[in-house]
Amino acid sequence: MPLRFCTLASGSSGNAAFVGSERTSLLVDAGLSGKEVTKRLEQNGIEASELTGILVTHEHKDHIKGVGVLSRRFDLPVFATEGTWQGMEQEIGEIAEHNKKHLELGECREIGDIKVEVLATSHDALEPAAFAFHHQKASLGMATDTGKITPSIRKNVVGCNALILEANHDAKMLRQGPYPFYLKKRIASVVGHLSNQMSGEALAEFISSKTHKVLLAHLSAENNHPSLALETVKEVLKEQGFVQCPEISVAPRHEAVPLHKIR
Repeated sequence: MPLRFCTLASGSSGNAAFVGSERTSLLVDAGLSGKEVTKRLEQNGIEASELTGILVTHEHKDHIKGVGVLSRRFDLPVFATEGTWQGMEQEIGEIAEHNKKHLELGECREIGDIKVEVLATSHDALEPAAFAFHHQKASLGMATDTGKITPSIRKNVVGCNALILEANHDAKMLRQGPYPFYLKKRIASVVGHLSNQMSGEALAEFISSKTHKVLLAHLSAENNHPSLALETVKEVLKEQGFVQCPEISVAPRHEAVPLHKIR
């Protein structure tokens, strides 16, 4: 059976994604209300009550808003690093002890029939993580909210069949945009977010002949445009000698995309 995935929302106003096999269904982040996450899952034929668990990348509000509600409502395990637990526990409310699951950076955790690699990112959070998912011969790398490509990301997502990678901002738009200087500095720093250019350069390393789908994620509403992100990434890949690229699209900020399937 294929590995299935989709984003439910992607951007500073809320982030959530789904990754699943025939037997295992994982939510990655829940930065929307529990009701909204449930609705967007249902749009792709997925029942929130049938989720296997929730993986949390880090404790920022746009990633955890619905985590507590969903865990309590459907008795779902929540998987996060120790640092992320420290940062989010008071924010998400009480979680049943049997549903508190701790991840370690660098580990490979089997959740149902999906292997989850827990990867270190570079972001201004306590112990943030990215993930690579493996099911039979299918693989998906997912990395957002990182100011640089860490060795851990590089090692584990090269050659994945599908990739969800941040393309947060256009560097020029960020410099000339309305944000205060301290925020511009934070976004452009090594603990901020990947620019379109950086995303393209990373993809030039990651993409192989086995890579069939790329989803650009976590685009800024103020400092980027979907068309600009696509254009920049494709131009970088062309400069790097890519004659034929995999399918590349942009994850919408406020809606779910249809399920993609990889084998």
